[in-house]
Amino acid sequence: MQIKFKTDFREWAEKHRWKPTELAEELGVSRQTIHHWMDGKSIPKNEEIITKLYKLGGDKLIQFANRLDKPRVPKPKAYFEIEGGQKLSGTVRVPGAKNAALPMLCAALLTPEKCEFRDVPNISDIALLLEIFAEMGVEVSRNIEKKTVTIQAKNVDVSLLRECEQAMKFRASILMLGPLLSRFGAAEIPLPGGCVLGARPNFIHTDGLQTLGAVMHESPDSLKFSFDASKLANHRLLLSEASVTGTENLAMFLAGQPEASEIFFAAAETHVCGVLRMLDQMGAKIEGIGSHHLQIKGTKNLKGGVFTIPPDGLLVGTYAIAGLITGSEITIENVNHKELFSFYGTLKRIGAQFEMLDNALHVLPSPKLEAIPKVQTAIFPGFSTDLQSPMGVLLTQCKGETVIFETLFENRLSYLFELEKMGAKMQIINAHQAKITGPSKLRGTEVQSWDLRAGAAMVLAGLIAEGTTKVTNIDYIDRGYENFVENLQAMGAKIQRVD
Repeated sequence: MQIKFKTDFREWAEKHRWKPTELAEELGVSRQTIHHWMDGKSIPKNEEIITKLYKLGGDKLIQFANRLDKPRVPKPKAYFEIEGGQKLSGTVRVPGAKNAALPMLCAALLTPEKCEFRDVPNISDIALLLEIFAEMGVEVSRNIEKKTVTIQAKNVDVSLLRECEQAMKFRASILMLGPLLSRFGAAEIPLPGGCVLGARPNFIHTDGLQTLGAVMHESPDSLKFSFDASKLANHRLLLSEASVTGTENLAMFLAGQPEASEIFFAAAETHVCGVLRMLDQMGAKIEGIGSHHLQIKGTKNLKGGVFTIPPDGLLVGTYAIAGLITGSEITIENVNHKELFSFYGTLKRIGAQFEMLDNALHVLPSPKLEAIPKVQTAIFPGFSTDLQSPMGVLLTQCKGETVIFETLFENRLSYLFELEKMGAKMQIINAHQAKITGPSKLRGTEVQSWDLRAGAAMVLAGLIAEGTTKVTNIDYIDRGYENFVENLQAMGAKIQRVD
């Protein structure tokens, strides 16, 4: 088992307040051995010692020559504890959208010039992506308090991405494929993970790039492409579905190619538009933003600039439902109403009371919530799949029966089994449909997050449940909800994070 320290061992020990004697006792080695590691005279070679040290420092301290040697160390499991029945009040501001920030940050890889981003959400997915950038040699600086990130991809070692541990952890890594391939002519990423929502195939990305002339090299555990053609093989691309990440990835690739091209059946979500406007600002000419037909004239000389992440409408919807189910009056700021019209329409149909202000949403107590026949998810501007699980919690408080029809992901109704533990009346019809009957009196119990949005839904259920609710697997929630606990606490919720 061969390792190397990824950071200066002395600095690591001092940062974590380890004294040589204490660390030696913890690891079962001599004090002199610790000093040798600090002075760079030796590194650990004993497998048991390496395992103990890895438990203390993890991937930030130790890099294994063979990643299969890395010990499987269970992470401590944090959870949310919620005491239900509290009214909410006050104002909450939503940050920039996760689903816009991730691809926009990846678009910075298209240029060696400096890109500055504003209103970047403080969530774990952003931190993970920036770690990957730094691993490849990209200059990254971040001010969490000011919500800014600066990226300059002047020096990029594309080859390092293939073995990057962080890139294997989440699905957003696939968004680096388009910009890296367009700029450097080669890219290989490990097959990405992410939420367990069901089948989310990569064929939109791979088929699209191959149609444009890229060559895919088969690998069981990675996506490897090269593009060394003098021009695009095709200039028209018809997507088999209006894929959000597929549209973003292919648009980023085409933005770096000095030819005119078209994408048909492109996704039109607000966060997709944010990426396209950034590419346009960088120097690519893009027409049809906000529609399903894009016309792109790229350039090899894309520029840097200052870019603002558009607000997160999914957080607006989550907080709005928090106010409605608790019978509260709250105000949500930094709202783009245009992306929420389908959500607002559904709220109106069930009897929810709210006001659309200039760039804010004022949620009012709504004592008479009535069920509607069906809530069906669809591509934008239809009802967002990401608001389906929070809406499911709201439907448990509506009088009557509603069928939820989840058209996109076959595992997205799994959260209903957790709601059933809390006393919700529900019936799974098939993998995509379920019936919810309300109103139901929910009771606190231990439930888990099945994915990012389902985790938020469990927190919402805990706000109105009788007694105490424990929500586990909250690392899903940390991926997309900035200061979720703190924001709810500020509005009066009794919720705490237990580490």
